[in-house]
This record gives sequence, C-alpha cells and structure tokens, in this order.
Amino acid sequence: MEQEQASLAFFQNFYTNVSLYVVPEAEAIPGQAEIVPAPAAAPAAPLPVPPTAPVMPPAAVAAPSPPPAARPPEPAPMSTPVPAPAAAPIPIPTKLPSLATLAAKPAPAPPPAAATPPAPAPLPAPEPAPPQRTAPPLTQTSYSTLGSNPNGLVILVRMDAVRFQRLPKNVFLNNLLKAIRLIVEDVVLINVESHLPVALSTLRQQLAAKQIIGFGKNLLDVAVYKTQLYEPVLLVNDVAYLPAAEIELLEEDNSRKKLLWQAMQRMFLA
Repeated sequence: MEQEQASLAFFQNFYTNVSLYVVPEAEAIPGQAEIVPAPAAAPAAPLPVPPTAPVMPPAAVAAPSPPPAARPPEPAPMSTPVPAPAAAPIPIPTKLPSLATLAAKPAPAPPPAAATPPAPAPLPAPEPAPPQRTAPPLTQTSYSTLGSNPNGLVILVRMDAVRFQRLPKNVFLNNLLKAIRLIVEDVVLINVESHLPVALSTLRQQLAAKQIIGFGKNLLDVAVYKTQLYEPVLLVNDVAYLPAAEIELLEEDNSRKKLLWQAMQRMFLA
C-alpha cells in the first residue's frame, strides 16, 4: 500500500503543469480527426510528507519507472497541394477483340493478277501460190516456113496462118525484093507462132542464111533489146539483122517505106 502511494505521488509530481490532450471520438468529424486539448487536471493536493522518508525496499528500487508519455505532435497547417502535371492518358481499350471477331475479318484480297493478253488468233493458212508458168526455152518456139532456099534471105513475121499463106503474093513484099534484085523464090518466109521470139540458134540449124529482116517486134531472141527500127546490126556468126514495122503498117505509110528503103540500101547495096 505504501508502494502504490509512493508511485502515485511520483506521477503526480512528474505531470504537474503539463497539459494533457484527449483524442476526440471518430464520430466528431467524418474523415478527419480533430485534436481537442483536454482540460487541465487540477493540481493534486500534496500529501503530508513524513518527517523521515521511509526506506524503499529493494524491489521498489529495482523496478523500472514507466517512460513519460510522449507529447503528440501538433498538426501541421494544411496547405493547398500543387497538382502534378497531368500525363498524357494512355488509351486503354474498353474491350479487347475476341478471337471470333478477328477470325470473322475477311483476309486481304490478293493483288489482281496481270491480265493475260488474249492468244492471237491463228493466222489463216497461206493460200498456195499459183503454179508459175515457166516459159519454154526459146529453142522450142514453134514457127512455120514457106520457101526452100537454105542460103537465101530469111524474112520473119507474126500473123495468122491464113494471111501467112497469102504472103508470097503480097505486092509490097514483091516490089521490095525487086528493089534488091531478088524474087520470092530466093527467100524463106518464117511465121513465129508464139508471143515469144524464136531462137537464132534454132534457125541456124536448118538455114544457112546470113541476112534476116524482121517485120514486127520481139521476133528474134538476140535482137530484142539490142536493136532499133530501121537500124541494121550485125549479130553473132556475122548474121546481119534489120528490124522494121509490120508489113500492114508499111503498106500505108510512105514515110516508113522511105526509112526502110534507106536501111536496106546500107545492108544490101553498100
């Protein structure tokens, strides 16, 4: 009992003139605790001190004294918080796509393939070329003859068979032969029956004549491109050739008769 009184006296002296605070109830202000200072305790009446202090038993001396109660810190004044700079909001998808949604999306269409040009239409088969008509060799050119003097004058013409048979009695031809001192029996008349000329080599196989008169165009092969009308020329093997117009033209044209007579004088009477 004495020990309890001594402890009580010790705490009363230790907390003398010390303000104590009582934590208010939580229901005073919701969300914030208000510190209300507790009323100061009335100073306890001093106990009468005995004249002689009692001797403290060893157990009381060895017992540790309780530490003084810590004074709660005063609340710091509230300051307006400075808002931190707002960071850029990170977009958060409200709903992630499902695998079914992804599978339902159509696959990207492949790029259009290059248009294949249409195959060219097959060309029509070329028509067979018409067979070319090869001209028979001039040595095979057909002709007919009148007269039997192999060494006489050769006269070439191109006319129908009926007129050719009447040619020995032609007045113009007979007068022409008289001018060079010849008659029809001294000559050989040859009618070229083709549009092609007759070959000189063919005539030389049957006739030995050295002089030829051609009444018309394209009658003798070696004289087609090398002669002009009324200009006598000397051919191969010393054969003289005189080209002239057709007999029908000469009979009615005196100017042509004159040209022919001048050419015959150079060929037979020179």
